Formats: sequence, C-alpha cells, structure tokens
Amino acid sequence: MKKMQSKSGKKLEIQITDVGSTYNDLKKEIDKAILGVLNGGRYILGENVKKFEDEFADYCGVRYCVGVGNGLNALELILKAYGIGNGDEVIVPANTYIATVLAVSNVGATPVFVEPEEITFNIDPQKIEKALTKKTKAVLAVHLYGQCADIKKIKKICKKYNLKLIEDAAQSHGSMHFGYKAGSLGDAAGFSFYPTKNLGAYGDGGAITTNDRKISDYVRMTRDYGSDKKYFNLIKGVNSRLDEVQAAILRVKLRHLEKWNANRQKVAKYYFSKMNIQNKDGFELPKIQKGNNHVWHLFVIRTKKRQLLMDFLKENGIQYLIHYPIPPYSQVAYKEFNKLASHFPITNKLSDEILSLPIGPHMKEKEMKYVCQKINQFIGKYL
Repeated sequence: MKKMQSKSGKKLEIQITDVGSTYNDLKKEIDKAILGVLNGGRYILGENVKKFEDEFADYCGVRYCVGVGNGLNALELILKAYGIGNGDEVIVPANTYIATVLAVSNVGATPVFVEPEEITFNIDPQKIEKALTKKTKAVLAVHLYGQCADIKKIKKICKKYNLKLIEDAAQSHGSMHFGYKAGSLGDAAGFSFYPTKNLGAYGDGGAITTNDRKISDYVRMTRDYGSDKKYFNLIKGVNSRLDEVQAAILRVKLRHLEKWNANRQKVAKYYFSKMNIQNKDGFELPKIQKGNNHVWHLFVIRTKKRQLLMDFLKENGIQYLIHYPIPPYSQVAYKEFNKLASHFPITNKLSDEILSLPIGPHMKEKEMKYVCQKINQFIGKYL
C-alpha cells in the first residue's frame, strides 16, 4: 500500500479512525484509573460503574443510566423491560447495523423494516405510519453515523398510536436534536461503548438511559441474574454488567467527549470546505438535518463509482470502510426476509454507494489536507 509522505520523510497511513490516540492523549489519567480499580479489589459493579452511571445520566440529561455488557444487550433489555416479545412487531430502519435488528428478534419479536431518508440516511418518519399494524409495539429509531433521527416527527406518531419510542444511540454520544441530547429523546435509549465509538471503552460495554424509574430498576436487576440482592433472584435475568475497569476508563474519557466531538466537527467542516464537488454528478457529501448537532461518528459520502474510489484510496494509503455493505434483510441470518429486498430500493442503493472516509478527534490537519487533495484528484480524473 502506498503511504503518505510527511515532511520528515516518515511514511504515514491515514486511518479510518485512530483509537490509539485517545489512550496516548490521556495515558496518565487512564493508567491511574485502571490501577485504582486493580488496587481497590472490587472488579464487578463497584464504585466506578455507579459513578459513571450518574455522570453519563447527567451528561445525557436523564434521571437514570444503567451500565450493561454491550450495546446489543442494552437494546434487548429495554425491549424486555417494556414486555415486548413473541407476537409483537417493532419498527426498525432498513438501513442500520444488524445489532438493531438482532435486539428485536432476540426477544422473540418481529422486526419491520422502514426505508431511510436519502438526505440523512436515517429512518423516514413519513414511511413509519404505513408500516404499522395492530401488533406494533415500538419504534426503534437509530441515530445513524452521529446524527439524530427526526425524533420530533417520530414522537408524534408514537403518541398517536401509543407506541414506545426507543433510541439506538450507539453512534451518537453527545449529538443533539433541537437542543436535547441523544439518549433523552425517547422513552429509553441504548448506547454502545465499543472502542471506535465517540465515547469508546477498551473492550465491550453499553448502557441504557431513561427517565422511567421502572425501566431503570428492571434493567438494573435483569443485568445481574435477575437479582435485587445477592442470592435473591426475583426474575429470570442475564449476566450483562458493565465492567468496572471499562467504567473507570469511560469516566476519564467522558470528561473529554465534548472537546473530541468538537474536533470531529472541525474535520467535517474542513472536508466540506476543501472537497471540490461543485456540479459533480455522482459524488455527494453528507447533509445535516435542521435542528441537529451532528457529532460525526462517521463521515459517509456517496459515489456511483465506489469501487474505483476504493481502489484509488487504497493505492494512496487512505483507509475506508462501508457502513454497511449488506442490509440486515439481505443477510443469510435473516433469510426469511431476503425475498423482501426489492421493497427497499433506497437502502439497496445506499448500500451500493456509501463509503466512510477517515475522521476522528485526533486527526491532524496534514491528514485532512491529504484526504481532500486525493478526493479532489479522484473527482477531477473520474467525474
């Protein structure tokens, strides 16, 4: 792979996201936090989990946060808490990562796919109502790539039909919708702290946020074998607890999240100002919906010449990813939905055209400049 040449002569590769830099940036703080846990001797549901839950609830603007094992478990436990299961249907975006859909099917309910808006890639509120049946119990709205779904409109639909509104906020730590943070917009929200997230741990981790005390209590009990105190099990629970070491790390990183999100926004702004795509058919930059504060978990462009662009980026040492190349309804795991693929032309088109470019809070200006130069070179040559 050809790599970028710096002024010092050192060859560089532009990574899709540089998770290692967050550790290098906070090494002393993180090392101290980890050693504090190890020396303290309390490794499961200790002081750091409790404090992180309080701090993250305050950050999101909600009353309650409960740490769990991962983002998938967070969504599953929310659905269970609302009694959603066999015979029920849940509206999900057709354009999402499979975890959103797995959460629904894993509790025994049926996912019902709804197309996205092409402008934002998020679920289209205008199409939700047509997908509702007497079996529909909830709408699971994903805030994809760091931008909130159109919750104002979705909320009206949920209120009209008495549906629960659940946020999949795995990619939107700190994003806002008309002044309110992701995680506070629906009845409950599920977060992932996978290492590449805007707020990422150094392993798996997740949380639910809510203003509903009953949901908080249910998840808190269910995550720990259904126990409200040791050896007293009131319900059939699971083992899905946020790790004490990861909680300590997340507490450190949460203090820097706003700064890191601002840095991501600076990268996105640079891309918008430096990529020369005026009047270029077949290449589109992402768009921000009115009322949203986008935190740019991913910077996703569209091009009809994706394979050509991927080859070009690889040749020039720029990493990329496709989020996501195969929609959930076309996966082998969901073969019962494969025959419905033709019902989702927008999602199918997006899966053929989208491409994620490098972005992150520690991206250097020379790296941004190099990416823009190469994109402009590609546009000039092939479009």
